This record gives sequence, structure tokens and C-alpha cells, in this order.
Amino acid sequence: MNLRRCLTAFTLLGLSLVLTLQGPGIAVAAAAPLSGYPDRRSVTAPAVELPRTEGRYAVGAQTLHLSDPGRSDPWASPARRELMVSVYYPARASSGGTAAYMTQKEARLLLEARGLAGVVPAAALSGVLTHARVDARPATGRFPLVLLSPGFSMPRSTLTTLANDLASRGYVVAAVDHAHESVGTAFPGGRVLTCRACEQVTTDEQRAQVAAGRARDLSFVIDRLTTLKAPSSGTSQQGRSLPYAFMVDHRRIGVAGHSIGGAAAAAVMMRDPRVRAGLNLDGNFFDPLDEAGFGGRPFIMMGAASSHSPASPGSDWREAWERMHGWKRWLTVSGAEHFTFTDLPVLAGRLGLSDPAAPLSGERSWQLTRDYSAAFFDAHLRGMTHPLLDGPAADRPEVAFPLM
Repeated sequence: MNLRRCLTAFTLLGLSLVLTLQGPGIAVAAAAPLSGYPDRRSVTAPAVELPRTEGRYAVGAQTLHLSDPGRSDPWASPARRELMVSVYYPARASSGGTAAYMTQKEARLLLEARGLAGVVPAAALSGVLTHARVDARPATGRFPLVLLSPGFSMPRSTLTTLANDLASRGYVVAAVDHAHESVGTAFPGGRVLTCRACEQVTTDEQRAQVAAGRARDLSFVIDRLTTLKAPSSGTSQQGRSLPYAFMVDHRRIGVAGHSIGGAAAAAVMMRDPRVRAGLNLDGNFFDPLDEAGFGGRPFIMMGAASSHSPASPGSDWREAWERMHGWKRWLTVSGAEHFTFTDLPVLAGRLGLSDPAAPLSGERSWQLTRDYSAAFFDAHLRGMTHPLLDGPAADRPEVAFPLM
């Protein structure tokens, strides 16, 4: 891998996870030193619960396996491009079993990728408690659709807290795992696909290609989630009614992504006019926007002040900002690090752990991510007024608006 920044420690589930940052806005996990556990004794972690949702709806969940018959996988050609999608939707009641955070196999691979097998049980990660119920009865009404794309090498589960919260507020949310772009994603038939892309992607040009491929993935997911019946081929949901498909308002679709997922959010905005609003969480764009930008559609960038302020070296946000001609916001968060905008800090914080490189607490990290993400989509997909987006707020001093 092309190492372009120094190592930074990030604590999760009692472990010091070292992340090799490949420039602002993209990170790939590297093996971590075990200095905290010199005898490699197993760490026993208490059950961890994701933050409670803030909306008025219960949350339903369903997992889809999608296969695009029109595309081959760029990392495993000539195999078809495959995706795993966790769909969360407003539900009538909390019926059904609790949706899993991730599988045991996925948790094991995530820990092994960091040299932590045998130190922390996979169950500590796979057993994280969510606030979604499998196949819960959908709520009545039509709701906006928001797609989520995770960071490079990260599974979609790392955006579960945001997905659950948005669904509770009245959104259908699709969190997407892009095949061979995470350290481990479980697929049907007992298969677990690992990160082939991690060994091949070393340049910004290649990262731009990843974002473009993910944009096609996201458009394909929109196609499938706006179809009342699952197609007869290309999905493991053959002939099964998709309980949330009739809930989706096709005129109100948004996208958000972390790290390279943020670049994918911009890329799908460029290619798919159905997407009305986009959010980039601490990701570089890699591929410059064209002069037309997003055609006047709203876009927000929210990132760590240390790496995505206007004068930050290596960030391409200023160039992108100049080519956004509609409603736009640039937010920076002091005390944040690259993974501040994912589940990782809040899970660590709930175990009494902290990251010395990120002074912002896990709970505060989550609150800020939640509040600004919800405000943005409420404003631009639901027409709600949110003063939070108008400028700095006294009760959120960590968040700056360096350009307006």
C-alpha cells in the first residue's frame, strides 16, 4: 500500500487499531501493535449497545444480496458485480428479532486484519446491539430514500448508527457493501469476500475509479429499491415482496458516504439526476467535479478540521467547493479524526476507551454526525427549516463553517 501519512492510533473494543492513512479522506487498516496486551490474554468486553434512535418510528431491517447482470466485478472479472445491502425503514412496531450488527465471520476477519485474533472475541464485535428489527411491519406512508457508502476497507456495518437513526426519523436507508472493498463481507452460500481492492488501489486515479464504480453500484441499488417486486434473477430475494419498496418516494433520494464513500456520493450525484442531495463525511473527491458541479443540487462536506480545513495540504475540498453552484456547506469539526463520523468512536467510548489522537469523545462525535446529517436531509429531502445549517452554533462550538 502507498503510505502517505503517518500512523495514527484508533481505539475500538479495547484494542489499539492502527490505521494507515493514504491521504486525507481514505484509510486502510493495518496490523496493530499489541503493547497493551503483552501476554495476548483474551479481552472480555461487556455487551455494547448502539445509541438510541431519536425519531418517532420503530426501525425495520432487511438484508439484500444484489447482483448486477450488466456489469462484471472490477476486482474479480468476469464474475458479476455483487452487493450486500442492509435496508432500514420506518416500522409500525418493534416486532421481529433484533437485526445483527455483523456476522461472526465478518467480525473475525476484521479483527484478524488488525492482528487481533485471540485477543478480543469476535462475539464482542458481532454482538453489538442495534435498534432495528428484522422484517418489522413497515409504517404507512412514503418516505425519502438515503443511500450510505462506507469507507475503503470498512464494512457497511460501521454506518449502522446513522442508518438506524435516519430510519427512525422517517427515511428508508440502504447501507451498501461493495464486493471486494471491505476486509470481509458475508455473502450467501457461506462465502465471505475479502478486500482484493486493498492490494490494487494505490493512486488517486485508481481511487477515483473506485468512487466511479461505487456510483454505478448506488444507481443500481436505487433501481432495485424502487421496484415493487424483486426481479426474478440477480438477487437472493427472488419473488419476495420488498416491504419498503412501496414506501420510497422516488422524487426524494439522497446519498451519504464516509471516506471514499463520500467520493462515491459525489460521483453518483454527477451521474444520476435522481439523487437530489449529497453528503461527504471526511472523504477526498479524487476526481475533480466538472464545471457544472451538481447542477444546482445541494451538497454538504463535513470533516475533521485537522485534514479538511481550507488550508489543509492534501485536501481537494476547495477545488470541489468552487464547482458547487447550488446550496452548499463546508463544516469542519475540531478534535475529530477520520473515523469520528462512523460507529467506531461511540462503540469505543461506551467501553470506557478513548483515542488519544481524537480529543472529541465518542458520544459527542456521534451527536454531531447525527445532528448535521439529519438537518441536511430534513432540509433538502423534506423541506424542513433547520437553523443549524445557517452557521456556527453556540451549543456546538466544535463545528466551524470555514466558507459559506
